[in-house]
Amino acid sequence: MLGKFQIRTDLALDAKELCEEMATPHHSRSEKNQNVRKRNRAGVRKTDTRIRGVKVEEDTDEEREIYTTTVTIETENGAKAMGKPIGTYITMEVPNMSSPDEDYHREISMELAEHLNTLIDGRKDSVLVVGLGNREVTPDALGPDVVNNLRITRHMMKEYGRMPNGMERTGEISAIVPGVMAQTGMETLEIIRGVVEETKPGLVIAIDALAARSTKRLNRTIQITDTGINPGSGVGNHRNAINEETLGVPVIAVGVPTVVDAATIVNDTMEELIAEMDRSDHMRLLGGTLGTLDYAEKHEMIHELISPHLNTMFVTPKDIDETVKYLSYTISEALNIAFSHSINE
Repeated sequence: MLGKFQIRTDLALDAKELCEEMATPHHSRSEKNQNVRKRNRAGVRKTDTRIRGVKVEEDTDEEREIYTTTVTIETENGAKAMGKPIGTYITMEVPNMSSPDEDYHREISMELAEHLNTLIDGRKDSVLVVGLGNREVTPDALGPDVVNNLRITRHMMKEYGRMPNGMERTGEISAIVPGVMAQTGMETLEIIRGVVEETKPGLVIAIDALAARSTKRLNRTIQITDTGINPGSGVGNHRNAINEETLGVPVIAVGVPTVVDAATIVNDTMEELIAEMDRSDHMRLLGGTLGTLDYAEKHEMIHELISPHLNTMFVTPKDIDETVKYLSYTISEALNIAFSHSINE
């Protein structure tokens, strides 16, 4: 899609927007963002077919300020254009997700649980939850922290059965935090595959911290997909894919972007600078020249300007400790809600 240039992001919504920008390189991002805001305010649900083989649906909940985009990649051509596997990608954008309001996070959890149930599709009798990441590195500790807050039931059901414990409305939930290769000396996939072969779950749900190409989506976005996950791909640290093909069981991935690379921050600053230049008569000529570059061209220029010292740097907000704590509770609560329904539903 981009030749030798690679945008570092795990979000399908980012990839979708990038494809659109490359298809219309002279289209102003500021104008496009204004159109999105207008569409959100109108609460319109829209199907976007500008990318062949990709269907996009947008749904807006203005009252709770939750904006949901479902990207469905239906064909190999669509997968090639997006740089993502065929499947469904549900993205919840919640501008106030960093707020410490527990009631609001409960509402987010309820919404997330509904999306999870859509992809789980009744397969709740035996679920393995995998908390990916390094618990010693705060931006990467989302997966392990989610597992810490899960309601685990498999061991109790194996010992006592469902009815004596009041668990007739839930499945066998087990969990593992496999760590990272630097801690274990093993590929994450090797560990998970061994657990799957031994415990034989009907479904794997992987939780991981992601990378984004926009600072506006940091800690404010949740992506759910039925295509599995490639741990570390967003930060250029590619590990073996964790998906149905490699594990033999369906894999749902849930992630939140907690880091962006340095070039993305500079690019976002450049976008704001261009917008300000466009509003100034004296600076409009310079701003207009920069504005003719598309996203990939600007991003590649920034990479060249900041290398070799900063182009491998990834940045996270200063309040990441508290934010990851809130996010982990929100996701774990959503999983607990999703698993609490009858397995026969």
